[in-house]
Amino acid sequence: MILQGNCADWLKQINDESIDCVVTSPPYWALRDYKVAPHIWDDEDDPNCEHDWNETKARLAHQNRNNSSGPNTVVFANPKRANSDHRVSISGFCSKCNAWKGPFGLEPTFQLYIKHMLDIFTEIKRILKKSGTCWVVLGDTYAGSGNGANDYRVKGGMGQKLNKEKYSGHKSGSMENIGDKSLCMIPQRFAIGMIDRGWILRNDIIWHKPNCMPSSATDRFTVDYEHIFFFVKSQRYYFKTQYEPYGETQSGWTKQRMKGINNIIYQKKDMINQWGTQNIELNPEGRIKRTVWKIPTQPFPDAHFAVFPEELVKTPIIAGCPEGGLVLDPFAGSGTTLLAAHNLFRNWLGIEINPEYIKIAKQRLTPLIQQQRLELWAS
Repeated sequence: MILQGNCADWLKQINDESIDCVVTSPPYWALRDYKVAPHIWDDEDDPNCEHDWNETKARLAHQNRNNSSGPNTVVFANPKRANSDHRVSISGFCSKCNAWKGPFGLEPTFQLYIKHMLDIFTEIKRILKKSGTCWVVLGDTYAGSGNGANDYRVKGGMGQKLNKEKYSGHKSGSMENIGDKSLCMIPQRFAIGMIDRGWILRNDIIWHKPNCMPSSATDRFTVDYEHIFFFVKSQRYYFKTQYEPYGETQSGWTKQRMKGINNIIYQKKDMINQWGTQNIELNPEGRIKRTVWKIPTQPFPDAHFAVFPEELVKTPIIAGCPEGGLVLDPFAGSGTTLLAAHNLFRNWLGIEINPEYIKIAKQRLTPLIQQQRLELWAS
């Protein structure tokens, strides 16, 4: 099932501890406008406030490219693409309270973006089973330029231009203390925020993209990786150990075949002189999987830009969700996580705000579901 709407609303309607595994990739900060309806955030202090968004001022601000600061400042992540008549792109602060209205991912500051994401994952923590696992793919943004760090969502890793604004009177802060062209360290800030909210971070996995798009920047190195954070909510959780083939060489180890023994063994160099030869038999399944995953990006022309390869989500699902368990993707997009879960015999639930992406996801999933029904009928 795919639920259409804002995940911040839908998550509140899901029962406590009902999800086995979450695998997702939220919209990266200020990367692109997904043309979805705005959401009201941060109205907990005054939920009954009759908000004054002053949308007339917002349209004028866009038309005049007015960059004035203040609590009612309106920000478009990409003013060139925004349309003055495209009301769903209008965002701003309420003049009466601290609430902000806008699409998730287009917050005026990364601090506010991280707060909203942490609020979402606080709800995810509630609905995740004690034995559950949570996997988050997240990339960074460069201050000033707004370029994504070779994000898989955008061709060439180029994001959208951000305005370095000061939002006086807003308690989330601003970007004034970060220099242009600097990485904002959003993945690290998010991970620390999750830990502060009680999550347990088990791994910071590096997704190495050997076929990443080249960057046009000539004054830095091309970024060819993104982070995958592996979180749990309790110290005991479901996890199926994953293995990978042994490399031809191991750091500090030499490989040799012992005469008359078919098993390959390793001898640690720095232990031979002190302790004598110590033989360790290899696990026939391979070594325990490492935290650098070399997986090429996978083009999918029918979907929006945010399509990560199915191979990327297979390992989290196999390792973090039992067969027959329920996998949730609160930012389902074109349905890659759902597709992988289905192929791995897991139940799945998606939440997606954009109806066009849901159509794409259903186009990918429907033939598999129909085929499965035919096979069950035939058996």
